[in-house]
Amino acid sequence: MTQTDHVGISTTIPYTLVRKGVLMSAESDNPYEAEGVLNPGTAWGLDGQLYLYPRIVAKGNVSRIARARVVVDDGVPVGVERLGVILSPDEGWEHGRHNAGVEDPRITFLKPLGLHVMTYVAYGPLGPKSAIAVSKDTITWQRLGPVRFAYQPELDTDLNLFPNKDIVFFPEAVPGPDGRPSLALLHRPMWDLDWLRKGEGARPPAGIDDDRPSIWIGYVDLEAATRSLSALTYVEQSSMIVAPEAEYEGAKVGAGPSPLRVPEGWLLIHHGVSGAKPKGFELAHGSKYAAGAILLDPQDPRRILGRSLKPLLEPETAQETSGTLANVVFPTAIERIGRRLFVFYGMADSSIGVAELTRDVE
Repeated sequence: MTQTDHVGISTTIPYTLVRKGVLMSAESDNPYEAEGVLNPGTAWGLDGQLYLYPRIVAKGNVSRIARARVVVDDGVPVGVERLGVILSPDEGWEHGRHNAGVEDPRITFLKPLGLHVMTYVAYGPLGPKSAIAVSKDTITWQRLGPVRFAYQPELDTDLNLFPNKDIVFFPEAVPGPDGRPSLALLHRPMWDLDWLRKGEGARPPAGIDDDRPSIWIGYVDLEAATRSLSALTYVEQSSMIVAPEAEYEGAKVGAGPSPLRVPEGWLLIHHGVSGAKPKGFELAHGSKYAAGAILLDPQDPRRILGRSLKPLLEPETAQETSGTLANVVFPTAIERIGRRLFVFYGMADSSIGVAELTRDVE
């Protein structure tokens, strides 16, 4: 029997994550990896090979994005061949006086445009802001710049004032709020500005009662993006769709890999954070990051069809429970290899793991 929560949303998610091992860990003699490798994107190259794009962290918490070929054995990812750095914090908006970084890439092959789109976090002068780069060959990436949000009077605020992370595109066009085919993306604004001005605290938009970081959806004009790729950075009609609800999501939630089209709708593997509540965007030692799942309506992805009240994967192994930030499972990529689906995830901000996504047999 299908269970339902207190608002009538199905909590039966017929999918399971099963660990397959550690894919990549930091090399002790590599200065670019002194503080870990984590939270990768993935993309298929023109040569038919799968490539991993890990965030690699040098001393002083300076992050870069690297490229590595995924080694597959008997249909399972088992290791990588490092190929160097493809993105560094070279732009002024990617570094401040005492910080720098290009972080946590998510990569989506956008079918309507026929190219790979990387969303990443630029750790600039005013903290983390999302940005976009694109590629046709998965080797050379062109920056399009920071993501910009259209002004929405009903929110009584400007989304551009706040840090924003965990941006990821849907791989296909979806119906927009007006019913026309649109490009959609998920994002996660953070309202707490105490890090910038002491005592400012969290000030969510009008109509938002929960100030915990939640998952929002926004839309990009498909026709405009077809004419000019710069339109990919302009997001309109944003609204909150997923707030923390389950115990493992008590502090915040955020999107993981690109939503995956499944028979039930759009399957979003996401992360939920419980335990210590972080201030602003800083690391929260004492928090626990776990992976869950949400089903979104294919006809209107603002509508939730179901969500897991228990995590599909939570920190248990040594690599997941001990590291730069202990107790972290942070999914960021999903790929099909043959007939099997694999999720790539950060382990305690120090290594990268892989788990197989399977559909439960009824």
